[in-house]
Amino acid sequence: MRSAATQLRLFADTEEPGARPGFSVRESKRAKRLAIKVFPRGRVEVVVPKRTRPADVQAFIEANREWIERSRASFARELPPEPFVLPNRIDLPAIEQSFRVRYERRSGAASVSYRNNGGVVTLRGLTGDDAQCIAALRRWLASVAKKEFLPRLQALSELTDNPFRRMHVRCQKTCWGSHSSTGTISINVCLLFLDPALLRYLMIHELCHARHMNHSRRFWQRVGRFEPDYKRLDKALGESWKSIPAWLGIY
Repeated sequence: MRSAATQLRLFADTEEPGARPGFSVRESKRAKRLAIKVFPRGRVEVVVPKRTRPADVQAFIEANREWIERSRASFARELPPEPFVLPNRIDLPAIEQSFRVRYERRSGAASVSYRNNGGVVTLRGLTGDDAQCIAALRRWLASVAKKEFLPRLQALSELTDNPFRRMHVRCQKTCWGSHSSTGTISINVCLLFLDPALLRYLMIHELCHARHMNHSRRFWQRVGRFEPDYKRLDKALGESWKSIPAWLGIY
């Protein structure tokens, strides 16, 4: 039997560039009840406990439809909808680098590849397909993040005496980072678009979970030892989704 997330995604989730953001469903082991989160550009995430019936998810969405539309309208007033346009320039404040983007269409190509040379990212192939171009840009961003994030994370690990085993880079829609019980730290590639101080804070935050796998008072005390301004940074990070370019299609 398909999970509730899989069944609802078949008709509720929209991932095409430029399409109106749709619904995504995430099953969570920790969730005790259904919950809805509306993101700044209108995407809706429904968090459900394991083994939730698809019919219950659909009924929950319908029962909260008016609230969802009010939340979308409120965000739209603050962050007006943007027309979808592939980027010609990409600024990555977290690593203080900028890149120009070129598009080279090749007849007969069935996919899009990328090459980064001298600050110019060149996409080659089926560049008339927006979705494939975005997928290629996401792959390129992931490669940049892996190269740039790992030495920073290693240096902060030594500074804070908080070990980790490995680092993964993900294009996540719901969180900036995580630290698994096996010592794997996952970092959202979207942090490339934020201020360097927010990237540093996120890394310190996740590293401190090596000592405390919770958000207890002792955890925050440890975070505060290495980043005294953590409260302001944590609030700013929570509001930073609106800084991610619309073309990336994350939310």
